[in-house]
Formats: sequence, C-alpha cells, structure tokens
Amino acid sequence: MRVVHIKNPQQREACLARLCAEAYGQEAGLRPLATFAGTLGVLVKQEAARVLALVDDHSRPVALALLVLDELGSSMTVMLLAELDQDPQQAGVARPAERLVAELALKAPLRVDARDAEQEARFREAGITRWLDGKAGVRIGLGPKHPATSLEDLPRALTFDEAAVIQSFKRDRQQFDDYKARFIRGLETFPATL
Repeated sequence: MRVVHIKNPQQREACLARLCAEAYGQEAGLRPLATFAGTLGVLVKQEAARVLALVDDHSRPVALALLVLDELGSSMTVMLLAELDQDPQQAGVARPAERLVAELALKAPLRVDARDAEQEARFREAGITRWLDGKAGVRIGLGPKHPATSLEDLPRALTFDEAAVIQSFKRDRQQFDDYKARFIRGLETFPATL
C-alpha cells in the first residue's frame, strides 16, 4: 500500500477523468467534464492541483484524490475523492478512500470539507480530528499538520468558476469537443497500474 503522486501528464489526465467520472457519477450532466477542464486549464497550469492515488501491493490504483493548494500555498484541500472498484478475486483494500486521506493527513497540511454527518464520520475514521463550522452547514476538518486554529486562520482554497467553464463550452464548440475527447481518451486509457 502506498500513495502515488501522478506527475506524468497522460496518466494525470486519465486519472483525473476517472476521478471526475467516479466522484460525480453517470447523472451529473456537464459537471464532470467542467471539473476536468477547469482543473487542467486553470489549476494544473498554475501548479495548484495534485492528483494522487492509493495503490495496492500490485501497484493497482484503489482510490484517487484531487488536492488543491490554498491561496497562500500553506495547505491542501481534498476537492475530489473516490474509491475505485477492486477485483473481487484479489484481496481488496478495506475503505481505500479513508486510507488515502489518512496517509495524506500524516504527510501534508490537509483540509477536508464534509457536507453531512456521514462524510464527517468517514473523515474522522481517517484521522481528521479537528473540526470547524463552515458556511452553509459545511464542517471543515483539519489534519494534524494543518496550521490553522480557527476559521479566520483558514486560507481559501484555489478554485475556478465552474459556471464560467460551462459557459465557455457553449460559446466555443471546439474547446468543448477538445476537452470531451481528452476526457473520453482519459477514461479509455486509465492505467491498470501506477
């Protein structure tokens, strides 16, 4: 079991496509594609995003995460997290998404946002024990290495405007087709091992 930072551009694109597809599901409309395009077109270009995987003992990815730097560059927020289907014939990894968060929290100043009690419980099991009340009922969890002690200390995570990305797709069909082709190619070329 180990965490892999995916730096190879083709592998990163494939893993990001799979992560977006897994995190949003089949009925998400343009959201997975908009997140894929915004992450690549804005956050990766600014070197503000990292795609990481938890791999099993055979180097097969079992969970993926998208981490994004805050505006000060002092911490990272888990923006997307997904478990991947494991081969039932193999001895699977129990709760791989939580394992990935637990490993990342030990190494990096990590922040997670929980939208409900179930998410908070999962992150607590992963070792996120400090919690703050955010806006709109969101609970903000901080890993042991995160420097913030209150909401006032918490820098904003870098992001992009998802609605603007979708609008740009409507205005620029070529851009939409390009990102759609890259997304599909990423899903088709998702690496069996990392």
